Amino acid sequence: MKLHLDHPDHKHLFTAHGPDFVMVNGQRYQHSIVVHAEAVLSDWHVTRFAELNEAHFTYFLSLKPEVLLLGTGTQQHFPHPRLYRALTDAGIAVEFMNTPAACRTYNILVAEDRRVVAAILL
Repeated sequence: MKLHLDHPDHKHLFTAHGPDFVMVNGQRYQHSIVVHAEAVLSDWHVTRFAELNEAHFTYFLSLKPEVLLLGTGTQQHFPHPRLYRALTDAGIAVEFMNTPAACRTYNILVAEDRRVVAAILL
């Protein structure tokens, strides 16, 4: 599905998504990525939801988001709260949703100038 949004100030926004890819500012990605307004990061090495551990979540502490959106693929999945406790203890809201919903929500929050990070599992 194509998402048509202007991306003022050269912010990174999702421009399309499908079952095995997402596009950020027209660039196609077919592997898991982390996106925030200023960058697309490919150094979060998770390929499946079942692989997630505490270290995968502490990765986000240095990014200092207000909100972390985790796109879990075509289905919404919820990890055990102990895996992301460091984030909630730091006051970071953590939301789990399917990837299309994560992409849409991320774009809305960026447009509101919120400090949001989207981690997309592909």
